[in-house]
Amino acid sequence: MGCVLILLPVMVCLAVYIAGSLNFAILILRFLGKGDPRTRFSGNAGATNVYRLAGSYWAGVVLFLDVGRALLAGLIALDLLDKSMVPWVGLCLIAGNRYPCFHGFKGGKGVAGYIGYTAALSPLIAVTSCFVWVMSYAIFRVPFVASLYMVVFLAVGTVIAFGHTPVVIAGVAVTAMFIVWNHRTNIAALAERKKSENRG
Repeated sequence: MGCVLILLPVMVCLAVYIAGSLNFAILILRFLGKGDPRTRFSGNAGATNVYRLAGSYWAGVVLFLDVGRALLAGLIALDLLDKSMVPWVGLCLIAGNRYPCFHGFKGGKGVAGYIGYTAALSPLIAVTSCFVWVMSYAIFRVPFVASLYMVVFLAVGTVIAFGHTPVVIAGVAVTAMFIVWNHRTNIAALAERKKSENRG
């Protein structure tokens, strides 16, 4: 029984990481003959770059697949694991998206996956976070800034709705910080642009 309690979380985390390593943006653009999204525009293998390269329909398909996979992963984690371990499985999903073993360990930033995974834990928080994104984008007009505000909202909302235990808080915090860290080049570029504007 003790071995099962130890091995089951490890197996679920590994399976979710592998599932997250299937990057739909890369696969669909390859299928369409549009090239690798990691070599164009922002270099991010996500729905936004798919929109730039293949249009809104295929971006919607990628977003639907990313969110749907994450939602399924969250539901499986909730069913199989102790509640305190569930946020850590979410981290494995985001890690798979960011460092996919099937795509040279260079993938997306994990925002869509985080929305879908949170939807399994708290659907209301996930839906409300989309309004947070819209409002943030209306104010700042920068997609990744709106995404970061949404991620912070998802993290805080998950802790409030899902549990205040240290293990849960740590899992949620590490996942949110990991997604923010994935945007570090965007943050640096925005800071440099603002600095240049202030000089001018």
